[in-house]
Formats: sequence, C-alpha cells, structure tokens
Amino acid sequence: MLSSIFDSSTVPMLEQVVNFTQARHGVLAGNIANFDTPGYRTRDLSPEEFQSRLKEAVEAKRESMISPTYAINAQLAGKTAPTGYDGMEQVRESMKSILYHDNSDVSIERQVAEISKNQQQHNLALSLMTAQFRLFRAAVTERA
Repeated sequence: MLSSIFDSSTVPMLEQVVNFTQARHGVLAGNIANFDTPGYRTRDLSPEEFQSRLKEAVEAKRESMISPTYAINAQLAGKTAPTGYDGMEQVRESMKSILYHDNSDVSIERQVAEISKNQQQHNLALSLMTAQFRLFRAAVTERA
C-alpha cells in the first residue's frame, strides 16, 4: 500500500530528476577538472533528452491512470504501457544513452554556468520532494 501511495505522487519523478542532476553534476565537474588536459573532449548529459523522456513517462502514466483501455491500445500499437514505476524505470535506463561528447571549445565560464543551473534544478527537486514527504507525514499522523 505504501508503494502505491508513493507511485501515485510526484516522488518517483522527482527521484529521477535528482538522479539525473547528480549524474550530470559529476560529468560537468569532470569537464572542469580536465579543462587543461590536451585532447580532452567536453562531455555532458543532455537535459533536453532527459526532460523529453521524463515527459513521455509522465504522460504515459497519466494516460494509463485516466483510461483503463490505454494499456490495450498501447499494446495494439506495439508500445509498452508503463504502469506504476515502470515508466520511471525507462527514464532511468535512458540516462545511460544520452551522454554526448562535444568537440567544440567550451569555456570554463559556460561549464560553471551549466553546473549552477544544474544545481538549482537539483535543489528545486529536493525541496519539492521534502514538501511531498511533509505532506505524507501530515496525512499519516493526521496533523497539519
């Protein structure tokens, strides 16, 4: 029962955002650490690709909750219909394939700016997750 409560909330989505921003922070920090290394190519995890995959998983989950025939229609169309946490599992797996190498000469200022934006997204996801857990705790303890 507890897992179904979490699955019906935003916690799985926020967890994936936190995981992505943490992984991206490591890649961006590696770029800065290797900035003066001859022949080093800048790497990054594509936030656009991650957001696209996350949006697909959220929409598929929403459609499966709204329409009980969604799973059947998706199966007929040759798609898998994610139920519960499966959609987020697909997002997690997609993070392994969205690493790209940039051959352009990226300045250290750009890398620091990307780390700053990434950290803000990470902090926002953690704040939202903390608020969600506070709501869960208030509901369980019946206190406001």
